[in-house]
Amino acid sequence: MTTKKSSVAKEKLLAAASDVFGEKGFRDATVAEICRRAGANIAAVNYHFGNKEALYRETWRQSFAESILAHPQDGGIPPNAPAEQRLRGQITTLMRRVADPENREFVISQMELINPTGLLEEVMKSALIPLREKTLAVVRELLGPEVDEQHVMHCEICILSMCLHPMLIQRIRQRTKKAGAPLLIHDLDAFADHIVLFALAGVQAVRDQRCKKTGSPS
Repeated sequence: MTTKKSSVAKEKLLAAASDVFGEKGFRDATVAEICRRAGANIAAVNYHFGNKEALYRETWRQSFAESILAHPQDGGIPPNAPAEQRLRGQITTLMRRVADPENREFVISQMELINPTGLLEEVMKSALIPLREKTLAVVRELLGPEVDEQHVMHCEICILSMCLHPMLIQRIRQRTKKAGAPLLIHDLDAFADHIVLFALAGVQAVRDQRCKKTGSPS
């Protein structure tokens, strides 16, 4: 029973911390407010996490894990599907993750970008690199054999930017409730289809240009 109560208390602290860190960022968030929202005493943070910095890292890690569980990176597309379908699955699920109002990882990440602490650098890197490698693998496959890594990275960055930028702006507008600021995306699936169409055309253009330079078939 004690172990169960301890686990419940820890989860309440993480849930409260995700809200407070997302609203105020690391520096302006206080352990006192997190504990008040969680219905816990301040000593509970030291007991479960050691300090505020460790709580911050664990909060992002937990939020990220919940986000990936709700929105798996493959988007439900099997690994043996054509690369074009796998790219669409990744694009759609990424956009759904950002758009999800219950997702706290992006909110905390935004606050970290606005007022960086460096505390999330390692934990974010360890979690995000495997996801990026899967996207790079799909882009590499679409670009064809013997493609150089600079072209792969440039294409991947462009594709992710098309997904993230408009969705982040949309989330900011929803949070601030700015009058007269219409939503950018009304139909997420239609926008995902547009990004895939645009991305595949760009990838093909890069592939054609490379083949023209090397004299190899496209």
